[in-house]
Amino acid sequence: MTIQWFPGHMAKARRQVTEKIKLVDIIFELVDARLPLSSRNPILDEIIGEKPRIIILNKSDLADPLETKKWVAYFNDQGIAAVPIVAQEGHGMKQLMAKAKELLQPKFDRRAAKGIKPRAIRAMSIGIPNVGKSTLINRFVKKNIAQTGNKPGVTKAQQWLKLGKELELLDTPGILWPKFEDPEIGKKLALTGAIKDTILQLDEIAMYGLEEMKIRNPELLAKRYRLTEEELNLESPDLLMLISERKGYKDDYTRAAELIVFEIRSGKIGKYTLDIAPISLPKRQDS
Repeated sequence: MTIQWFPGHMAKARRQVTEKIKLVDIIFELVDARLPLSSRNPILDEIIGEKPRIIILNKSDLADPLETKKWVAYFNDQGIAAVPIVAQEGHGMKQLMAKAKELLQPKFDRRAAKGIKPRAIRAMSIGIPNVGKSTLINRFVKKNIAQTGNKPGVTKAQQWLKLGKELELLDTPGILWPKFEDPEIGKKLALTGAIKDTILQLDEIAMYGLEEMKIRNPELLAKRYRLTEEELNLESPDLLMLISERKGYKDDYTRAAELIVFEIRSGKIGKYTLDIAPISLPKRQDS
């Protein structure tokens, strides 16, 4: 299964981001905490260049918390600030603003030394579709000024938003890259909702998700669908058929696939991280 999705507005958005990046002080790069590497657009590194940035691991409530800690440590080791948040609930927002101020303090100190009046931080939010950029904005201002949706491609154009006296944010559409060199990345993005379901074969995505849950949350998977140990070890096509029958869908495997994908995305089969961090946390020393 090969998955690609690069609508025309994404190419336009990439050009616009390149043009506007010089207007901002800092980049808020949103990623999905369940796939901190696979949900990073490799194109963005060359666009961002040396501009200060914070990698925001959104939806961290759905991710394995230990893996999230490892990813924060990994990005820090790479010289990139990283902050886990849950934009939907507003968790981590204070830490995000504190980190932005910390990174930009030297710049604003230099401006003050030249007698330039202080102003709000100018930031740009970028990332792939459906990582929560618009939700983040709405949490900052505590009202719905940016259109959101639990599907990719909701934001179609750039928009400047003034968020109180401390922050001005340029919201941008989600940008994928034209070709996924690794097919596994396409599957991960599809399972977590970064690619429109209408272009996917959801039964294949559901079967991929079942295999991942067998590895990461086998007990929760078995409990959710009342599976015996023998049933849990079935091949994914047979398991999909079994769940379809158990839910009363009979031969409607598409309906069963939709249910499975939805329940994996929403965390009903437990927290999970599909990208494993290439770092080990130091062991805690008991005092």
